[in-house]
Amino acid sequence: MSFIVCLAALFFLMFVAYRGFSVILFAPVAAIGAVLLTDPAAVPVVFSGLFMEKMVGFIKLYFPVFLFGAVFGKLIELSGFSRSIVASIVKLLGPGRAILSIVLVGAVLTYGGVSLFVVVFAIYPFGSEMFRQVGIPKRLLPAVVALGAFSFTMDTLPGTPQIQNIIPTTFFHTTAYAAPILGLVGTAFILATGLSYLDFRRRQALKAGEGYGEGHANEVVIDHATPMVSPFVALLPLVVVGAANLVFAQLLPGWFGPTATATLVPGQHEVAVATNVWGAIWAVQAALLLGIFTVLAFGYTAIAGKFAGGSKDAVSGALLAGLNTASEYGFGAVIAALPGFLAIKNALSAIPNPLVNEAITVTTLAGITGSASGGLSIALGAMASQFIANAEAAGIPLEVMHRVASMASGGMDTLPHNGAVITLLAVTGLTHRQAYGDIFAITLIKTAAVFAVIAFYYLTGLY
Repeated sequence: MSFIVCLAALFFLMFVAYRGFSVILFAPVAAIGAVLLTDPAAVPVVFSGLFMEKMVGFIKLYFPVFLFGAVFGKLIELSGFSRSIVASIVKLLGPGRAILSIVLVGAVLTYGGVSLFVVVFAIYPFGSEMFRQVGIPKRLLPAVVALGAFSFTMDTLPGTPQIQNIIPTTFFHTTAYAAPILGLVGTAFILATGLSYLDFRRRQALKAGEGYGEGHANEVVIDHATPMVSPFVALLPLVVVGAANLVFAQLLPGWFGPTATATLVPGQHEVAVATNVWGAIWAVQAALLLGIFTVLAFGYTAIAGKFAGGSKDAVSGALLAGLNTASEYGFGAVIAALPGFLAIKNALSAIPNPLVNEAITVTTLAGITGSASGGLSIALGAMASQFIANAEAAGIPLEVMHRVASMASGGMDTLPHNGAVITLLAVTGLTHRQAYGDIFAITLIKTAAVFAVIAFYYLTGLY
């Protein structure tokens, strides 16, 4: 019975997310409902002492990353930098390579720290125009955007500031650049396989005489009269974020030592935090702040009149994304405390290989919750100590555990109820029936990449 209660809570949350209801509202409902069926007297204690405790703890750790990332992405959009980057890459590669152009644009923007959701809005107008010009079916566009923005630059490429690559740093005491060789191998696998698949689908459509299509919803018209900044200026903030993240990740531990302390008033209360927990997060925060200042320095004229409204939109987006994930984290903590979770944990623990065990656990929970960051948080929050113990027993570096966990979170997370998928389809004006099949193919490629990376590690020992 306890096992059924645990699964019912998980599937209930997946169902309401698929139906479009707020996870912030229904994650605590699902969690407390499971506690109610297990031990009604424990409901208030578990809600206040576990769910809220873990939810607030997540916000404490990661909300500044959500906030700075949202503001940075919004400024990139308002300044016209994103449009300049898109147009420059398209011009460089030519319209004949429309799929590759859009994938690279998504990769550049997300690796530079722009939110996945912002990237969708930035790419869509140019992507749809390019597809129309060269006669590629619009129904393939969401999968192309997903390959560029939701895959290798989200959690695979070393140093990416996306939250899926930051969460493991606090559990494994690593940096965003953990296991760079495995990250590059995974990136090559995803990019080569994904582009091959999408080109195969393009040629299929061409052979069948299918063009862009007609009667599509949410078509856009681009104002080509609007001047654009130099692509070198537009790329500068992205370069600053990437370089600063790398530099700060190396310097901060040396500056602060194992424990960072501060005393504002001599003789009064001393504040102390563990550098191995906060160092990587501080590095990303500092890098994003420098990126924000760089955008403001070079694009202030374009931003000035729109900053007030744009910053409000960015803060609203950060609050929504952060609270969604934090609520799922609290939900995961409650589920992990239920008797039924022990059965799930034991079943997953029965997988003997530590890396395969971690990969399957993370991608399964990410798929159930429909969230890469949510599933990753649940898995590591409940089982990080076990993963670390298994890795140490097998002689596996924690950097490898970081990279596998991060990549696995972006595997089966993009099921139909995933928020990014729903947003992508809404922005492009397409339905699940029209476009989800190819998105799911990218999902399968991304999931396969995790196991390809594991195999590469065991064959070569490189990471």
